[in-house]
Amino acid sequence: MPFIDVKIIEGVLDEAQYQALIAEITEAVVRVGGEGLRPMTRCAIQEVRSGRWGVAGKPLTTEQARPRTGP
Repeated sequence: MPFIDVKIIEGVLDEAQYQALIAEITEAVVRVGGEGLRPMTRCAIQEVRSGRWGVAGKPLTTEQARPRTGP
């Protein structure tokens, strides 16, 4: 049974985006492994507190991780 564990900084995605992420991850597993894997695919999304995720030796905050919109 596939189990996918996703970690993301808290507050980056809203509830609808979490639901879409779970659906898309499941679809990726099914595309690769076949429809029989759908009912067995598990996905857990864990939020990491802002500032507790490190990139290049520095903490990353929610504000830094949010997608930028506009120019």
